[in-house]
Amino acid sequence: MKNFFIITNSYKDQGLRLTKSIQDYIETKGGSCGYLVSRGEEQPDGYVRPEQLPEQLDLIFVVGGDGTLIRAARDTASRNVPLIGVNLGTLGYLCELEEATVYGAIDQIMDDQFVLEARMRLCGTPVQGGKELPQQAALNDIVIHRSGALQLVNLVVYVNGQYLNTFDGDGVIVSTPTGSTGYNLSAGGPIVDPKARMILITPINSHTLNSKSIVIGAEDEVVVEIGARRCEADEQVVVSFDGDHYAELDVGDRIVICQAKEDCRILKLGKLSFLEILRKKMQSYH
Repeated sequence: MKNFFIITNSYKDQGLRLTKSIQDYIETKGGSCGYLVSRGEEQPDGYVRPEQLPEQLDLIFVVGGDGTLIRAARDTASRNVPLIGVNLGTLGYLCELEEATVYGAIDQIMDDQFVLEARMRLCGTPVQGGKELPQQAALNDIVIHRSGALQLVNLVVYVNGQYLNTFDGDGVIVSTPTGSTGYNLSAGGPIVDPKARMILITPINSHTLNSKSIVIGAEDEVVVEIGARRCEADEQVVVSFDGDHYAELDVGDRIVICQAKEDCRILKLGKLSFLEILRKKMQSYH
């Protein structure tokens, strides 16, 4: 590999100090490297457009934290370029590198000493008023949650066309294994190895005592329909992809969720396994 690019969060990398240092190091070693600020005053919407990336591209370094990497994965999905995260926040699950290890990692990568790990994504198609909205992808999760007043929502879940359950609560998380350590975990869902291929359905603050997470196959299709809890039928939910609001749905609307065709490729150097990261995270809560 010799053609690199950096997507950076300038709130984390103040003055782009580390970003420019990485760029200089790569160019000194004979590689090419540009950069783009995805989160900061220079680009407040936080989106990277595929046309902003160079045509010749082998790997994207993402400088910031897990959230920055998740957004970069979303924005660069159409290019199918591998990503590796450089963590400037607290210990995360996705970003393998730290400032102290990034330069040695560059040497390894340029010598082709790495493995590529495929992570499944989800794609969701909201159906609003009988009309399909554009499909959107997520690496972590698709969340259907209440909007506005502090009221419960009624969400009817189907899998492969068969009725599964009705959740009364704040919403439902449909998660990938990568996203199992995110919102899914906070809502009481299981932790899953990110290399696994399955879909997790976890209710948020369910008002039914026996509501638990449900794990289904990666090839299954999930439909979440917004049901009515009151005669006014004026409940409304928000659909978020990897934490970003995308659409508002009313009673009778639905969203269709399935595995995306393209995986997200994460470059790994074998320094720290998922289980080691998990153990360190669990120890930090003692």
